[in-house]
Amino acid sequence: MLAEMRIKGLGVIDEATLHLHPGLTVVTGETGAGKTMVVTGLHLLGGGRAEASRIRTGARRAVVEGRFRPARGGAALRLAEDAGAELDEDGSLIAVRSVGADGRSRAHLGGRAVPVGVLSELAEALLAVHGQNDQLRLLRPAEQRAVLDRFAGEPVATPLTEYRRVRAEWLAVVAELTERAERSRELAREADLLRHGLDEIAAVDPRPGEDAELVAEARRLADADQLRELASGAQVAVSGAADGDPDAPGALGMVAAARRLLGSAEDPALRELEPRLAEAATLLSDVGADLGGYLDRLEADPARLEQVLARQVQLKQLIRKYAADVDGVLAWAARAEERLAGLDTSEEALAALAARRDELAGELAGIAEKVTAARTAAAGELAAAVTAELAGLAMPHARIEVVVRPHEARPEEPGAVRVGELWAHAGADGVDEVELRLVPHPGAPALPVHKGASGGELSRVMLALEVVLADSDPVPTLVFDEVDAGVGGRAAVEVGRRLARLARTHQVVVVTHLPQVAAYADRHLVVDKMVGGAGVTRSGVRVLDDGQRVIELARMLAGLDSTETGRAHAEELLATAARERAGEPVGAGAGGRGADGKAGGRGRNGRVG
Repeated sequence: MLAEMRIKGLGVIDEATLHLHPGLTVVTGETGAGKTMVVTGLHLLGGGRAEASRIRTGARRAVVEGRFRPARGGAALRLAEDAGAELDEDGSLIAVRSVGADGRSRAHLGGRAVPVGVLSELAEALLAVHGQNDQLRLLRPAEQRAVLDRFAGEPVATPLTEYRRVRAEWLAVVAELTERAERSRELAREADLLRHGLDEIAAVDPRPGEDAELVAEARRLADADQLRELASGAQVAVSGAADGDPDAPGALGMVAAARRLLGSAEDPALRELEPRLAEAATLLSDVGADLGGYLDRLEADPARLEQVLARQVQLKQLIRKYAADVDGVLAWAARAEERLAGLDTSEEALAALAARRDELAGELAGIAEKVTAARTAAAGELAAAVTAELAGLAMPHARIEVVVRPHEARPEEPGAVRVGELWAHAGADGVDEVELRLVPHPGAPALPVHKGASGGELSRVMLALEVVLADSDPVPTLVFDEVDAGVGGRAAVEVGRRLARLARTHQVVVVTHLPQVAAYADRHLVVDKMVGGAGVTRSGVRVLDDGQRVIELARMLAGLDSTETGRAHAEELLATAARERAGEPVGAGAGGRGADGKAGGRGRNGRVG
């Protein structure tokens, strides 16, 4: 839930703090006082679009800060942990969004700077804002289908997940088959080039690292005489002359002489050096033997040199065509073989793909029928539940229909699949179109809600949906921005009752102009507008006590806050709402003139005239 929100420098609001109730919080205020900025702040906190025009005149930036209390083990807490956010000492999570005068915005979560998208993901788990724009979104077929799926739950979600998996594979096979059929000549040419390259490499049959080995061998064969001279000289220097010339004893002879001299010394310090010379003699003996072996193997072999050079020419031809070295050539060959395996344009390969496509299409159609059946079953239940709610919202003769029908397509259209006797478009969410229809009164035709409902009726349809969907909605906080627009009289009372009922399972925040709705609040906030020095308008938010609520409701009823009649109506409205919230029975007429607001005649906007 959202425990607290602080707004600074946003619109007409200089600085305000909203302490929200876990149940139903209403926000009221005169027109232009800044109620809309409360919802704007919530949108910003939820990662919504930042606009510099929303910043208060004279302010450098606007800041919205929210203190959330996420449920343990919930998605919001996991998201915060992934972002490196830290919880406050009381376990709350603080989110901050700031917008500068240059239009740039910054987001922070739990003391860490995060991308704005993180706040959007957080809002999806914690916050749902419903306003006039959301009503317009409800008119879209995709949104209506999403509402039905949300109501249906697992019976639709489970087969729909399987449907999407099969559809992804089916689309991949269809795309591959189309590509092969349309590009068969081009792919055949590519396959020929790959085969030619692989044959050429296979004919040479290079080994990994062979080019480097040949370079070293060629250099050794070409420089054999020079290398023999160097090795022979080194061997004489180590082991001495082959004829035993005493004038050229070599390093071994000199070390042996040094060992004899130290061994005959009387001084222990000198004798201790003799073992070290013995180690040196051993090492020199090994080096001398290795030099001898090298000289035995070293031969000037012109024939072998010619072979090496010829082999180098072969490898260089491959390297010039395919890669920078032999290892790269071998890597190209591996990739070419893999690509060639996927370029089979033979009739057999195309037939196999077509068979797989048809097999997957049949499987997809079967799963789509399961999704349709689950949606159809849920559609009847949803229609009945929403219709029942509308009866309580002063639309007793209205009826909602939820129609599930296939999205028909022609067989040749992309994405068409045969489902039963029909061809339908296999979209990401199934083959169904879902439409909410309203029958406003008996005998009237069932029309799509955007054609058959007035503004006030559309608000009530949306609220009825929210009440019905409350149990399946994982979002803990619901925000309603004047969804009661166009509603008045007893219907307004019923809107208040429904919102109060929602507040039993969710935190509900309502921005409203209707006293009948405000009367049901657990906490009543009012946005006050004040004109200060130099004509600067400022707004603030305060919590109303019981006496102040009476005055505010009287103002909302008809601007009668200073009259006994206005206060009497407000007190009666509050008392009726309090009894209903406490579960006490209220008679049909208990609401009186204050409950349904009929005392002074009601205009189209729901206010008393």
